[in-house]
Amino acid sequence: MSTYRTAAELTTKGKNMMKTFTTAALLSVAAHAAPHSPSHYGPPPGYGSGAPTASIKNGTVTGVHSTAYNQDFFLGVPFAQPPVGDLRFRNPQSLNATYGYNLSFIVENSVNIGKPIIGVSIAYRLSTWGFIASEEVRGSGQTNIGLRDQRLSLHWLQENIAAFGGDPSKVTIWGESAGAGSVGWQLTAYNGRDDGLFRAGIMESGNPVNYNSYRDLQFWQPLYDGLVNATNCTNAIDTLDCLRHLPYATLNNALNGTALSSFVPILDGDFIQRFASIQLAEGDFVKVPIIDGANTDEGTAFGPRGINTTEEFIAFASSNQSQVYLGEQYATAVPDEYPSACQDLIPPPTELPCNFTYPASSGALYRRTAAYGGDVVMIANRRGACEAWAANGVPAYSYRFNTIPAGLPPTVGVTHFQEVAFVFDNVNGYGYDAAHGTINPFTNKSASYTDLAKLMSSSWASFIHDLNPNNFTGRHAGSPDWPEYSVGAENIVFDANVTELVFAEPDTFRAEGIRWILDHALAYHR
Repeated sequence: MSTYRTAAELTTKGKNMMKTFTTAALLSVAAHAAPHSPSHYGPPPGYGSGAPTASIKNGTVTGVHSTAYNQDFFLGVPFAQPPVGDLRFRNPQSLNATYGYNLSFIVENSVNIGKPIIGVSIAYRLSTWGFIASEEVRGSGQTNIGLRDQRLSLHWLQENIAAFGGDPSKVTIWGESAGAGSVGWQLTAYNGRDDGLFRAGIMESGNPVNYNSYRDLQFWQPLYDGLVNATNCTNAIDTLDCLRHLPYATLNNALNGTALSSFVPILDGDFIQRFASIQLAEGDFVKVPIIDGANTDEGTAFGPRGINTTEEFIAFASSNQSQVYLGEQYATAVPDEYPSACQDLIPPPTELPCNFTYPASSGALYRRTAAYGGDVVMIANRRGACEAWAANGVPAYSYRFNTIPAGLPPTVGVTHFQEVAFVFDNVNGYGYDAAHGTINPFTNKSASYTDLAKLMSSSWASFIHDLNPNNFTGRHAGSPDWPEYSVGAENIVFDANVTELVFAEPDTFRAEGIRWILDHALAYHR
């Protein structure tokens, strides 16, 4: 799981009884809700009368006013008891007592286009803290606790969002990368049980089908045992309880000083009951509308380097050290499904000439294996999810983001994460820092870049508000509507280099390779 730092925050925005809420924090999964009708509910409690307050089930929270955004911020709102002390490595417990991802701009834009929304970013436990796994952990029923943190936060929203002027029946869950995977896990949790926690989902570069191969406990047990040994818990009858009661510094030092902190979600037969590929095939998922998309060149982030021969390609595809792996009997077919045809390379010939030569360290087959790497991790399962939604008659809107931001060369292309600044309408580049290797994605770019950000931000806000990404004031002139997905139908392509900023395309690129990946989902252990 990506380790995004998060904060549970709420803020308000607006005048004339038009109240919206947002966050100003990094997030992995966000839940959004359209506001109640202001004519019925009026402004949130405390708005406009000193420090803003909201009365929730467990007491009252007090915010602060931001003059920069003309918004009221509610920061660090708890939705669960802190997972410390005896609650470490336990399922989250309800309360029983009294910047790359800056949502301020999309919320402000939602007001401007007449589609005001509420934004909530949530914190959940990561890595070992949230996904520790072993026979002991499974036996105690404390698996996938990071995902259970998310689930509890959604219950908290159902109980409390009305206190901030929100409608609990209009929640959309939204995430990017690990956050998008998190949305997928919530859509398929408990075999797709619909607990009425949300009415829509948005997944940017992540899907209901795991982007990793699930590993069994035989893989995780040595890591768990290594942690137990490193912390002198070996002789404890209950080693998990021993870890639970270690001083924080002792446990954290053990994790930071070893390779013992790489735990990710597991197939536990409970929260994650089955392979999601089977669930989607059988229709066992929460049937709510979705936006699901990926970037053109995801593979430059996820493909291997140093692959020079077909044999090395096969070895990569079958290695259980890879993020996604196959048995060797299946991996032998992968090079045939991902040939060297120029039109199938990543980055594609529209971005980089077919005869371009990468450094030798990248490997002779780099652009070919990058195509496979991006498809097997992100893109194939995007297509598969949209096909499953369409087959079940549930609206899905699929996209391909195809705009290279400032600071990235064509050799990297439209890689992972690059749509984020556009979706959040972050045209000032807040959170980007040249000193740390990133620059404002809009630096020295034409007005079409900021226009695309406005279009994408508005489309997302419109979908959150009324489940229609096309229904908003001020849509870019000449831009075609985003078509609802049907099997074999179309993506929308977001591209700042075309006059309309978007165009529809048949979702058929690399059809044979992607179909092969989808058909072998079980061989990929997902």
